[in-house]
Amino acid sequence: MPTNAVWGGDQLDLEAYLARIGYEGDRRPTLETLRALHAAHLCSIAFENLEIVVGRPVLLDLESLQAKMVEQGRGGYCYEQNLLYAAALDRLGFRISGLCARTRMGERRIRPATHALLKVELDGADWITDVGFGAEGLLEPLPLRDGVESHQGEWTFGLIHEKETETASEAWVLRTRHADDWFDLYAFGTERRFPVDYAVFNHYISTHPRSPFTGQMVVQRPSRDLRRTLIGREYAVTRPDGTREAREVSPQELPDLLAAEFGLTLSAADAQALATFHER
Repeated sequence: MPTNAVWGGDQLDLEAYLARIGYEGDRRPTLETLRALHAAHLCSIAFENLEIVVGRPVLLDLESLQAKMVEQGRGGYCYEQNLLYAAALDRLGFRISGLCARTRMGERRIRPATHALLKVELDGADWITDVGFGAEGLLEPLPLRDGVESHQGEWTFGLIHEKETETASEAWVLRTRHADDWFDLYAFGTERRFPVDYAVFNHYISTHPRSPFTGQMVVQRPSRDLRRTLIGREYAVTRPDGTREAREVSPQELPDLLAAEFGLTLSAADAQALATFHER
């Protein structure tokens, strides 16, 4: 089966997507292009779960993803972001596979494998690329190699290969360095995943009461020197030395904050719906 039948590259309005992320560079499927596309996407499209908050379903068909993130200038969470990104990579000739991860966020307890990321094969080597993890996510692709470390802006990321245990089969762990030590972000295996798998995971994440995205607003944006987050009512900025500034956001200032810090412009109806949710 052609890859564009899986990832939808032939359905993507490539020119509109590239304009949305401000990319004007080389379009050949090279490592340099992959790095530039990853960075441009992250700089332009915020991580957010606002569809869930305002009571709409999270749609993963490519037409809906383009309408939301390209035409309307909105963001999305991992399935939305990485599926749109995968369609672009596919259209440009990259060899991609979907993967799935268990989020750790510094803990070792077993969580469901619900995070989506991508693997790209280039010149016989594998790279992971992920534009949908939020504030602590990768800023550039990372080679799938044990012990690798990568300095990306003011942050450091690494990959380690763990032995399989009775409670975990995911061998690879993505980490970021905090001020005191390494911090595990997520663990993943190399079993290939497909958009239909993400549709199943998406239903759980967008509807289950134990999902971290159904009971609170989550908006995040990474950059090369700051990590911005809005979780519930708290807006925070974290720096590479570990310092963190946080404050509570009122419903009235929410639309302006989303526009100024996350690049999200809301309709009047959505702004009102978010303010009502925010007041709970």
